[in-house]
Amino acid sequence: MVKLTEEGEAFTELVLEVFRLNGLALAAGDRLTEPMGLSSARWQVLGVVEHAPAPVANVARIMGLSRQGVQQTADALERDGFIEYLENPHHRRAKLISMTAKGREALRRVEGFHALWANQLGAGMNPRQLRAVVNGLKQARQLLEKDASASDEA
Repeated sequence: MVKLTEEGEAFTELVLEVFRLNGLALAAGDRLTEPMGLSSARWQVLGVVEHAPAPVANVARIMGLSRQGVQQTADALERDGFIEYLENPHHRRAKLISMTAKGREALRRVEGFHALWANQLGAGMNPRQLRAVVNGLKQARQLLEKDASASDEA
């Protein structure tokens, strides 16, 4: 049986802590977005298409989510009037997700709640320490992306 090295143990602790953090962050996002009829998943999709319409596959890739999950979320957003599907000049079948005025308004309100919440929680940590954590997480994400690419090529 292979034993974890010190680095392997630290990486495992990081992954487990990210899992815990992800669950708490999604629950907090759900609380922030619920008054607008959104959820963390819906907020993520709106955040991606805020700048420009995008196909489901692009949104999924940007957010590191499954295409099917994003499709289900986008369909629910469309039913509730937050987004609309547009024709894609580059691909006949892959429609573009585009935000509606209702979606824009909901996103603006969520962003206001988010700013208050993030400022309050961020005040409890040193900004330099937070940035170091972000840099460490980016490095771990890049390693995981590289590992996934190597697995896809194999």
